[in-house]
Amino acid sequence: MASAQGTATRSERADSSTRARDWAEIQERMLVPLYEAVYQRLEVGPAGSVLGIGCRSGLALLLAAARGAQVAGLESAPELRELARGRRLRVLADALREPADPDNPRTAYALVTVFEELHRVEDPQRLVAGAATAVLPGGHLVLAGWGPAERCESAAVLEVAHRRSAPVPDRDPFALSSPGALEQLLACAGLRPAGSGRVSCPFAYPDLDSAVRGVLSTGLFDAALEYSGEALVTKELVEALHPFGRTDGSVRMANVFRYVVAERPR
Repeated sequence: MASAQGTATRSERADSSTRARDWAEIQERMLVPLYEAVYQRLEVGPAGSVLGIGCRSGLALLLAAARGAQVAGLESAPELRELARGRRLRVLADALREPADPDNPRTAYALVTVFEELHRVEDPQRLVAGAATAVLPGGHLVLAGWGPAERCESAAVLEVAHRRSAPVPDRDPFALSSPGALEQLLACAGLRPAGSGRVSCPFAYPDLDSAVRGVLSTGLFDAALEYSGEALVTKELVEALHPFGRTDGSVRMANVFRYVVAERPR
C-alpha cells in the first residue's frame, strides 16, 4: 500500500512539473500583450517597484525588471515558483510566513498586479483585500481576467474543462468578466478606480500538440484531469481545438483580456 501511494505521489509531481514547464515554455508568452499594456499605461520604469501575486513562472516580472523596476512575486505552486527562481527572480510562497530577505526589505510596492490568479482562488475578494495592503499610498493595484466569453474563442475549448470536472460547481474563468465585476472587487478593498482596458491576447501554437500542452498548463483543466483522466480530457480537447486549426498545422484562437486599475489613496 505504501509503495502504491508513493508511486502515485511521484506521478502527480511529475505531471505538475511537466505542466509547469509547458506553461513557461509554451503558454505564458500568450499574455505578453496584457503585461506590456499595463506596464506602458502605468509607465513602469527604473523608479518603480512591482509585486506580482500569482506570478507563476515569472515572465511578467521579467518584463517589468527589463524596464528597470524592482520586482518580487508570490506563487503558491512549488514547481512554478522553482522556475521563477531559476530566472533569478525573488518569488515567495507566502510573504507573511517566509523569512524576510535582507537584500529585498520592501513590503509595499508602487504597483501590485493580479494577472492570472483571480479565477484560481475560492475567494477573490479576500485575495484583492490582501493585495491592496501591499500597495504604497498613491500606488496602483491591477486586476486582470478574461474578457466576455463571446469575445474569446478559447471559451469553447475551456468548456471541456467544465464538462469533464466533477458534477459540483467549479470556478468559471468568465465569472468576473461581466461589466463592473472587477471594479466591485477593488471598491470593496477601499481603492478608487483609475482606468481600465481591453487587450487582444491570441493563443497561437505551431501545432496541435503544443496547443494541447499549452492549454492544459493553464491549471484550468486540473479538476477535469483528476476526475475524468488525462486520456478522455485530451481526446475532447483535441476535438474542441480542431475548428481553430489552420492549413499549415498551426492553431490560433482570438481572445480578449480585460484589466482594471485602482489607486490607493495617499
